[in-house]
Order: sequence, then C-alpha cells, then structure tokens
Amino acid sequence: MAPTPSPLHPTHHRLRTKTVVLLVLMVLFGSAGDVLLSKGMKQIGAVNDWSPAALARVGFATFTSATVWLGILGLMLFFICYLLVLSWADYSFVLPASAASYVLVPVLGFTTLGEFVSPLRWAGIALIALGVALVGLTPPSTTGVHSLAAPPAAEEGK
Repeated sequence: MAPTPSPLHPTHHRLRTKTVVLLVLMVLFGSAGDVLLSKGMKQIGAVNDWSPAALARVGFATFTSATVWLGILGLMLFFICYLLVLSWADYSFVLPASAASYVLVPVLGFTTLGEFVSPLRWAGIALIALGVALVGLTPPSTTGVHSLAAPPAAEEGK
C-alpha cells in the first residue's frame, strides 16, 4: 500500500478543494430545498382533515405547487452532490461537515419564512457550527489511500 500523502501534497489539496466545493453545494442545495418545501407546504396549509377527498385535494395542491417542485429540485441537486462526495471522502467526515445546513436553515427560516429562533436555539446552532469547524480541520479521507496516491508503475502501462 502506498504511503498517505502529506497535507501539503498536491493531490491532498485537490481532494480537499473538491470536497469543500461539493460540501458547500450540498449545504446550499439542501437548505434551500428544505426551506422551499416548508414554504410550499405552509402555502398549501395544515392538513386537518384526513378524509380521502381532503387528502386528494392536498395531494393535488402539493404536486401542482411550483414552490414544492423547486424544493424537490434543490434536494435532488443536494443528493447528487452527496453521492459524488461520498465516492471519495469518508462518511464520518461528510455527514458531520454537511451539518452546516443546520446553521443555514434557521437563518433562512428566520429571514425568508419569518420564523422566530429563540436564544437557546441559537446557542445550540452555535455548538453545531463549532462541531462542523472541528470536523473541517480533519482530512476528508483516511481510507482509500490508493485514490490519493499516484497509480502503481505496473498499472500505468495498461
């Protein structure tokens, strides 16, 4: 097995850069998608009647809502980025790092949906942000060293 490249190695830098870019896109697309779904469902209204006819009306309103579809598109783009970054970075890095969306969603909820965010909730969000920052200090991949190292000489001629 090849040695792990140092943090100064160009391959390590490229891995970190593309991981950060996709994580940022994940957080943006996921947060926007979640907020748009919430906004769309609030526009449709609370489901209080569980009769088949009422559920059919809510279902029709949901599937014809442009806001809901934009939210679904945002979450689809999130998922594509998520799949890509998981192909090279450790899950134990990706999932905690993507928790930055837990910081962005309350900000968007406050600014776009008019939601009240209590001081205690902001304190919890600050702790999450601290955890994301700590995870961000670690390398994105500790496994799959072969993907970071140059290909073996025997493989180069194939």
